[in-house]
Amino acid sequence: MSAADNRTDAADIREVVKEKYGQAALRIKSGGSSCCGASASCGCDPITTNLYDASQASQIPEEALLASLGCGNPTALAKLNLGEVVLDLGSGGGIDVLLSAKRVGATGKAYGLDMTDEMLALANANKRKAGVANVEFLKGEIENIPLPDNSVDVVISNCVINLSADKDRVLREAFRVLKPGGRFAVSDVVTRGDMLPEIRQSVQAWVGCIAGSLEENDYRNKLATAGFEQIEVQPTRIYRAEDARELLAGQGIDAAAIAPQVDGKFMSAFIRAVKPLAKEACCSPACCA
Repeated sequence: MSAADNRTDAADIREVVKEKYGQAALRIKSGGSSCCGASASCGCDPITTNLYDASQASQIPEEALLASLGCGNPTALAKLNLGEVVLDLGSGGGIDVLLSAKRVGATGKAYGLDMTDEMLALANANKRKAGVANVEFLKGEIENIPLPDNSVDVVISNCVINLSADKDRVLREAFRVLKPGGRFAVSDVVTRGDMLPEIRQSVQAWVGCIAGSLEENDYRNKLATAGFEQIEVQPTRIYRAEDARELLAGQGIDAAAIAPQVDGKFMSAFIRAVKPLAKEACCSPACCA
């Protein structure tokens, strides 16, 4: 496949993702529900439900919770400190940004980055309802983060990096904007071992959270290539055959035939890594020894 073909595929995937997530935001604003795919019956419940406890849900507007399309809860697992700057890649309706803003406090800041106008409108409406001042939502793509180098303490994301057709670039951009010693702390769907090509080739399933996911060791390798250290992949939910049947039922895939073959091969995971500290210049003769 040529470079031009790869660019076309990436653009096609981006447009499909933008359309589906835009539709999800509009459904929420009109009083409907949301999930990973094209409709409220898309069968994504095994991945997207029961991610936030009652204490977290009570801190944010209901629309932010309804718009959650994630596969985990990075705000529950990431260590956030007062005064830090947090960036959420693919912030959607803003749930993880709003929760992070409360944890970093008034001296900190939480950015949300999303490419979908409808989601940004919903997120800003949720920000106003929450009355949170230390939040800013940015329009842009996670492959081209509109923030300076070394400006963020923590990068979080919730089941979004797997939707990118250029994950290497996403990870390089996350590394770039993190300060030395900054943390990468995301939830994502990853696979364990080989996945069937029928699933990976389906753009609809891609938007439904599976087809774009990396194999767990491939994820580690890509993070290391981007420059990260202290890399960990911690499974939070491992999906079984019955979960797969439910998930694939709305994707035009023969769920009964495929589900047993993907049993235990895909999971939600919390992925941690650290940007190394900058090396200090050494003036001692021992440095050159």
